[in-house]
Amino acid sequence: MLSQLAQKISLSPTLSISAKAKELKAAGKDVISFGAGEPDFDTPDFIKEAAIKAINDGLTKYTPATGTKKLKNAIIKKFKRENVLVYSLNQIMVNCGAKHTLFNLLMCSAGPGDEVIIPSPYWVSYPEMVKASGAKVVIAKTSRDTSFKLTPEILENAVTDKSKILILNSPSNPTGTLYTKNELQDLGETILKNNLTVISDEIYEHLIYEENFYSIAGISPELKEKTIVVNGVSKAYAMTGWRIGYAAGDSEIIAGCAKLQSHSTSNPTSFAQAGAAEALSSAKSPGAIKSMVDDFRKRRDYIYAELSSIEKVEVTKPAGAFYIFPSVAKLFNDEIKNSSEFAEKLLEEELVAVVPGNGFGADGYFRMSYATGMDNITEGITRLKRFISNI
Repeated sequence: MLSQLAQKISLSPTLSISAKAKELKAAGKDVISFGAGEPDFDTPDFIKEAAIKAINDGLTKYTPATGTKKLKNAIIKKFKRENVLVYSLNQIMVNCGAKHTLFNLLMCSAGPGDEVIIPSPYWVSYPEMVKASGAKVVIAKTSRDTSFKLTPEILENAVTDKSKILILNSPSNPTGTLYTKNELQDLGETILKNNLTVISDEIYEHLIYEENFYSIAGISPELKEKTIVVNGVSKAYAMTGWRIGYAAGDSEIIAGCAKLQSHSTSNPTSFAQAGAAEALSSAKSPGAIKSMVDDFRKRRDYIYAELSSIEKVEVTKPAGAFYIFPSVAKLFNDEIKNSSEFAEKLLEEELVAVVPGNGFGADGYFRMSYATGMDNITEGITRLKRFISNI
């Protein structure tokens, strides 16, 4: 018998589409998948070597539940160096991936009677985590007209006397949207006026192309006090399988999460923490990240140009992350009525896997990850164009 919680949360559509694509590949089908939310690059050798050394040095036992002092200090130095943000040890926690960080934060800061505001399009797991906490999901709908960005007006319209938390994601999954400093300042006024706590998901911080990254916690001391910053090593350092995420912010919330984690996962993997500390500290890291970003930029430029050339497809150029989020609503007809049907038929007829937009709160769109090689991208675009020409 399933609990009420298990009945009300949904399976991740991104994991579902990836699993289906892998099944077809295993059956011998020539599937091209744009579903994966992970870099296709290998973890840099200097990071792997640090983890191997930790194993050889016997660092294979339990660590403190919320991470080693060495990794926490590396995180503190990272925030000071890159974001001009100062935190103490009791304001830092390390978790089993940034998804786990977000889950812990919502379990410990939201509950029945609270409302959590989530701008749409959103990462598929945000609403499900809020549901798990017992709080109410409130969607603040954005559009291509606002470049998929939350504005003070949209936020104000979503606020009620029960509003407690705003989840902000910049750069964004699935749109690649990146907030400017001025936009964050404007949002900050509404946030402070309504006494909202911000959970700022900055996991794609380093994967940006032309603009500069700003954390909302760095906009003002007042906003820093109201913000929990979430980050990790999965995306920038191609370490998705290492499962190391972290948060910085209010010591009381961090302490609450520490209690929860002590009764659930306990500590993140000991030697993975050693690798993460190296990733955050090494002088080699900026060069490794730049090499990856340069490749992502070339892929983004190609895929954006190709999608822009397709009649009835509308697309916004992403400023960060490694996703693009085109609209195909103008292609819908009696046979293809929504994003899910579009994605299902594309996979069935052309063996191209994309993630339908309804999972991100934006039916009419689909997400393509360009964290795959150019050969796959060019062939996938060829198949996509052929599929659309036959609609």
